[in-house]
Amino acid sequence: MNTLVSEHGSPEPFRHRVPVILMGGLVVLSLALASSVSLGFFERQAVPSEARAASGAMAIATRSLAFFDETDGTVRIEDAFSGEQIASFGPGTGGFVRSSVRSLVHHRRINGIGRATPFELIEWDNGQLTLRDTTTGKAVELGSFGADNRAVFAAMLEQGTGQ
Repeated sequence: MNTLVSEHGSPEPFRHRVPVILMGGLVVLSLALASSVSLGFFERQAVPSEARAASGAMAIATRSLAFFDETDGTVRIEDAFSGEQIASFGPGTGGFVRSSVRSLVHHRRINGIGRATPFELIEWDNGQLTLRDTTTGKAVELGSFGADNRAVFAAMLEQGTGQ
């Protein structure tokens, strides 16, 4: 490393100005791009429910699901109307199902809503799959998390529709 000697005789590190200027420029560019979205120069990301409404997408299959936590850590999923067990995930399995449902249940707890109303699993004619809580209006777009995670919920829907 190049060093300069100060007037007191101690070495000082030599700093290049170009990297510092480039880093400052990167910060300014990032702030400008973020601000441009807020100010309306660029469109924000589409909200799936709004995009479906704008395109006229229709639900082609729906199933009401009830989720239960067992004492041994198993998550049991039933058809809300027939009581038929659809799936079961033991401890250490079904992580995506657990986290998806927990996020929706969290909003129910915040609003003081119990478990009386089932969740809706909806397949749309554009291929999207949604897990929706009609009591809070919150939803999880299942296709956003990859094909394998989507397939877990798609299998629950197919069992109910006879596909």
